[in-house]
Amino acid sequence: MGMKTKTGMAAIAVTVAAFMCILLAFVTPYWLVNNGKVPNSNFEKIGLWEVCFNNFEDFRHHYDYKFTGCWWVFEEEYYIINDFLLPGFFILTQFFFTLCMTLVLIAAFLTWLYCFCSRDHDKYLLLLLSNGSNLILAGICGLIASLIFGFNGDRRDWMPQWQNNDLGWSFGLACVGSLLLLPAGALFLVEARRAKYRRLRGSAPQSHYSIEAHKPSGSHHTDI
Repeated sequence: MGMKTKTGMAAIAVTVAAFMCILLAFVTPYWLVNNGKVPNSNFEKIGLWEVCFNNFEDFRHHYDYKFTGCWWVFEEEYYIINDFLLPGFFILTQFFFTLCMTLVLIAAFLTWLYCFCSRDHDKYLLLLLSNGSNLILAGICGLIASLIFGFNGDRRDWMPQWQNNDLGWSFGLACVGSLLLLPAGALFLVEARRAKYRRLRGSAPQSHYSIEAHKPSGSHHTDI
C-alpha cells in the first residue's frame, strides 16, 4: 500500500466497516424476528432472501399445505402465498438494498485500487471522485431500503403474531452500514479535493525569475 494521508486511511477504514455491515445484512435472515414470547409461533424470522416458518398456514386461503423450515423466499412451494409473502414494500426493500450491495461491491474494488494507486497517477483524482460518489449513492439506496422496511416490516397485516415480531440485528446492520457509507464517500471526496489542490499548486507556472538574468552581460555606453 502506498503512502496515504490520514483522510485516505480513514476513508478506507470506514469503507471496510460499511462493507462488512452491508454484506452481513444482505445475506442474513434476521431483518424481522419473532421475540419468542409466544410458544410455537408460526413465524420465526425473515431476511431479504430467506424466511423461516413453523407450521405456517395461510389463514386467508386455508390451503392444506403447512410451511415449516427455512426456505428461499422465491421457492416454488411459496408460489401460492406470494401475494402475502412478497408485498410491494418488501420488493422495494429488496430492490434498493440489492442496488446498494452492488454499488458497495464496486466501491470495494475501487477502494482496493486506491490502496495501490500512486498520488502521481493521472487517474488518481478520477478514482477518488468515482469512489466517493459511488459510496454516497450506495448509502442513499441503503437508507431508502432501511426506511421502507423500518416503517412496514412489523405491521399487523404481514407476518403472523405481528405484536411479537421485532426488527432484528440484520436490519440494524443495514441501517449502520448505510449510514457509514455516507461519511466514507465524503472522506474520499475530501481527499479528491485535496488532490486537485495539490495538482493545481504543482502545475502553477514558476514566474520568479531573477532580474539579473535579463540584464545584458556587459554595459556599453557610447559617448558622443
